[in-house]
Parts: sequence; structure tokens; C-alpha cells
Amino acid sequence: MNFERELPSIIDQLNLGSKVINCQIIQELWSGYGVLARVKTDTRDFVIKQISYPTHVQHPKGHDSEFAHKRKEKSYKVEMNFYAHYTQHRNLAHTPKYIAHEVGANHFLILEDLQSLGFQPKKTITESEIQQCLEWLARFHSTYLNQKPKDLWETGCYWHLATRPKEFELMNEGPLKKYAELVDERLHSAKYQTILHGDAKLANFLFNNKQVSAVDFQYCGAGPGVKDLAYFLSSVYDDDQLFNKEENVLDIYFTELKSHGASEDVIQSWRELFPYAWFDFYRFLAGWSPEHYKINKYIKAQMLKVLDEIR
Repeated sequence: MNFERELPSIIDQLNLGSKVINCQIIQELWSGYGVLARVKTDTRDFVIKQISYPTHVQHPKGHDSEFAHKRKEKSYKVEMNFYAHYTQHRNLAHTPKYIAHEVGANHFLILEDLQSLGFQPKKTITESEIQQCLEWLARFHSTYLNQKPKDLWETGCYWHLATRPKEFELMNEGPLKKYAELVDERLHSAKYQTILHGDAKLANFLFNNKQVSAVDFQYCGAGPGVKDLAYFLSSVYDDDQLFNKEENVLDIYFTELKSHGASEDVIQSWRELFPYAWFDFYRFLAGWSPEHYKINKYIKAQMLKVLDEIR
């Protein structure tokens, strides 16, 4: 699909206006898979994610393969399904409204433009904004507690073991590799599951004066909520902050979760799984990018907690 050439016919087909007033490319999608653009027509504003599958993928870490391509291809279909069919959370955990999508000759997803509602991305955020994100996660997870995902990933988050055979093979021998399957199974078979965002990093949250909204649900699927929680914390805190703020952020998240109906059993179960979520993410990083800055003293300490329990 030639994005600029096809855009007028898309807006006409979907009654989104009679002409394009402005089109701004926000960013190219990962590894050349299309573009994300902000569009203004004579009648409305929206964001369109146009997906095109490149003939050759240039993965920044060299992990390109047919397996990786199929994973990415499915991720866009999952995201379209999420926005089209999952709306129960929106009163509690804001996400952009769905407008339309198409899979076929053209692949695109159209959503309301959060910027038109005053939402903006941020590279650094305050403690109160971190709390907003923690509460967003708790409310989202509470909405879908023990609801099986349909037309999403069976297991949420892009780094879980089944999605990373090449990276797992490249890992050095050691406890991360030795116990990877055990940790994966502990998370996968946890009694209490929810639907995870799957890529809940700071870059996928936008803020206005009143609330936070989340975008990018390509890896939405089942899992214990602490998988999203650990991943989000890795995107906003450094090594020392993670040690110092751990108890506070866990209290914020679980207090909010409880206020929306989660039982003490759910909370205890997910608290116990918190180090396992970090172990699982560490295993991914060790295979994907062994020199990654997120491999720090804190994530290693979480690994040791798990090893002390399972050895």
C-alpha cells in the first residue's frame, strides 16, 4: 500500500471526510513495517497506523527471521482485534476510541487522535504521573481479571519464552537459561490471569492535565498483571530507584487493584510472582541484548530471589 496515494480513498470509503487537510507522519513502524500518521480532514481528526510488510527486514539487533516476521504480522492483527472488540476498560483505563480497520489488500487501523484531546507523550514523568500509570494498569487488569483472551495472544507480552526461540538459543548457559522453562510455566499457569497490555513502557502512555491514556496493544494477551508492572517500572526507574521505590509502587498498584474488586488471594499470588516477572524479562534481555542497560543490580537481585525459592 502506498500510504499517501491510498489515503484519500480510505477516508472516502469510511466517510471520514471529503479531502485531506493535513497529514503528519508521527513515526515509521518498527523495522520498516509501515507508518503511524496524524490526519486531519475537512470533518475530523484521527490517527492511522498503516501496515506494510517489507520484503527484507532490517532488525536492529539482527534477530530477523521468518518466525519473527510471523510474530510481527500477528501482532498487528491482535492490536486491531483489541481496539475493535475490547472496550470494557475505557471508563476506568483510557484508550483511544476505535474508528475502523482493514486486513487484506490494505492493512490499516484508524483511531481517534489523542493529541486532539490534549494528550501528549513524555520522555520523563513525575512521581504523580508514575502513580497515574500504576493505577491505569491496576484498573485495566481488574477489568479483565480471569477473562480469557479471544483473538489476542494466548500469552501476553512480546518477550515470553515461546516467542523467542532464537534469542533463547543464543543465551549463555547459566541459571537464566536453566530455569527459564520453569519460570515461564509458573507465570503461564498462574491461578489468576488477566489481559495484559503487553508493552506497557513509558513511550506507550500519553498524558493530559487530568488523566493518562495508553496505546500500542500489539502484544495484548493473558498473564498475571505483574508482568506489565515490572516492565513499566523498568522504563521509568533506574537501578537505585527500583530498590528504593519497590514497596511504594507495589502498594499503589495493589491498593488500586483491591479497590476495584481484586481479592487478597489475587494480590498475594501476584506479589509472589513479581520476582518471576523480572526473571522472565531478564531472560529475554540476556538473549536479545546482553549489554542492555536494564540488566542491572536490581534485576539480578530479583533473579536471585527466584533462584532461592526454586533451587
